[in-house]
Amino acid sequence: MTPSPTVRPAHSSELVAIMRVVDAARGIMRADGNLRQWTNGYPSEAIIAADIERGHGHVCLTNGALAGYFALLAGPDPTYARIHGGQWLHDAAPYHVMHRLASLPSAHGIFDAAMGYAFGVSGNMRVDTHRDNRIMQRKLLRYGFSYRGIIYLTNGDERLAYQRVVRL
Repeated sequence: MTPSPTVRPAHSSELVAIMRVVDAARGIMRADGNLRQWTNGYPSEAIIAADIERGHGHVCLTNGALAGYFALLAGPDPTYARIHGGQWLHDAAPYHVMHRLASLPSAHGIFDAAMGYAFGVSGNMRVDTHRDNRIMQRKLLRYGFSYRGIIYLTNGDERLAYQRVVRL
């Protein structure tokens, strides 16, 4: 049985390996019919490098090998300021946001490891995903997140918004 992945802050020396994980995750999305998320080079190497430089980038390791990546940022997130067709739980409470969650196709437990780490940092998590990302939607609901409404990215693209509060 494969041990659970471990999570730690990402290092800039891991950028090439992280981009391989991001590309693999994009392939998982495409194979599942999600053709419109993570297009036009997003997330770029520059975005991931900025995540790492700012202390937001994290890697998931399985047997010591890099198998996953995510960014964890403290709110407020400007794209979450307005939500349509719903509302946030405890809107004024501090929260964190997870962005750019990616894993290798052969990796298992990355989502749970990332969320376990994130909830150790913050008891109030918000996440958004593309309408076509059925894999992420199922994982979020299974993990206890609730659908809260629609947010719009700065470029105008729609995203489904989810939140889970375990403590404030």
